[in-house]
Amino acid sequence: MDKLVIEGGKPLSGTIVIQGAKNAALPILAASLLAEGTTTIDSVPHLLDIDVMLNILRELGCRAEHTGETVVLDTTSAHTSHVPETLMKQMRSSIFLMGPLLARFGEAQVYQPGGCAIGERKIDLHLQGLAALGAEIEEANNRIICRASKLTGADIHLSFPSVGATENIMMAAVLAEGRTTISNAAREPEIQDLQRFLNTMGAKIMGAGTDTITIDGVKELAPCRYKVIPDRIVTGTIMVAAAATRGQVTLQQTQPAHLSSLIHVMRRAGVQIVVDGDIIKVGSSARPKAVERIVTSPYPAFPTDLQSQIMVLLALADGVSILKETIFEGRLKHVDELSRMGADIRVDMNAAFIRGVPRLYGATVEATDLRAGAALVIAGLAAQGRTIVEQVHHIDRGYDRIETMLSRLGARISRFAPVPHMPNN
Repeated sequence: MDKLVIEGGKPLSGTIVIQGAKNAALPILAASLLAEGTTTIDSVPHLLDIDVMLNILRELGCRAEHTGETVVLDTTSAHTSHVPETLMKQMRSSIFLMGPLLARFGEAQVYQPGGCAIGERKIDLHLQGLAALGAEIEEANNRIICRASKLTGADIHLSFPSVGATENIMMAAVLAEGRTTISNAAREPEIQDLQRFLNTMGAKIMGAGTDTITIDGVKELAPCRYKVIPDRIVTGTIMVAAAATRGQVTLQQTQPAHLSSLIHVMRRAGVQIVVDGDIIKVGSSARPKAVERIVTSPYPAFPTDLQSQIMVLLALADGVSILKETIFEGRLKHVDELSRMGADIRVDMNAAFIRGVPRLYGATVEATDLRAGAALVIAGLAAQGRTIVEQVHHIDRGYDRIETMLSRLGARISRFAPVPHMPNN
């Protein structure tokens, strides 16, 4: 497995352009199945999760090319609704294919998805929503088969504003007969982006970004060209890294409105942030201040995907901070790794009590999941001495060559791949 080696203690400085959003690109790629023909998606980053999704689409019979930041996807020859189990186990977002496959083929055969081990993430709401549209669902031996000769609009209330369930229902409902209303829908920017993409294809959807989404079914959709929104989590990760290293960084092609909760918290910590259109400037020359209480919750509250990163900044702050995780019960595994670097953090149930220390120290640590890995990279950048981050494949799921991106800002970071063992003849 690849490793990242970081020589810490150098403030980040410079300008960076933010990549397209992984969590927007994945459902948009899945939704491309809804229209026969060639769809072109711009601003698609090169990530392991994107590669898995494209490989699944190829297995379904599509032609897919990813050149630069553009994906050209021809769905004309798609001929099967069976997603291979081996590919589904590699990525949780493969579950997004249920809605489009059901709408196009009248059937979807999938398996329980894989992904980061950050806690229990059931797909019950996905299945309940599709069943409400008329699907018959059969579950056996880890396999899930959804069938529907006809999808019909319905009023669907989600017991929790699940992003994935909201998106799957939207994608199935666009070709259903009649009107579908999703109440207590997730409000994330990625859902708004999916609505814009589907409407560009000819769908009739309103309300994304609010807790009620209305979909009027249409007979068919047409291929289109579309550009994915900037990645708010990558943006937030770089913002925190700039502050933790006491650097000065300008981030271009961002969506500041998508990060209002993070900007609020960072300003409370004493970080200087200037917003000018799609540009965010982050600067810090002093030790950050503790923030009394941060609670992760569904958008627009503080995102769980930035919880581990902001914890690094708080671990260096003056005073005691409290950070409560309410989305995923397994998303505090990075605490043990940060403690190896000298952080003073105590966990009680789903809350972390963080007593800031003047500095962190380099150590060998392991990325247990995607965002935890990003946090450890930030910690390594801010720490005194050398840090080695192992299990980098987790980080590659959401950051396009994170070492290259950070090197452009002056970070001393390199990737090392193990040398294959050559047997003696």
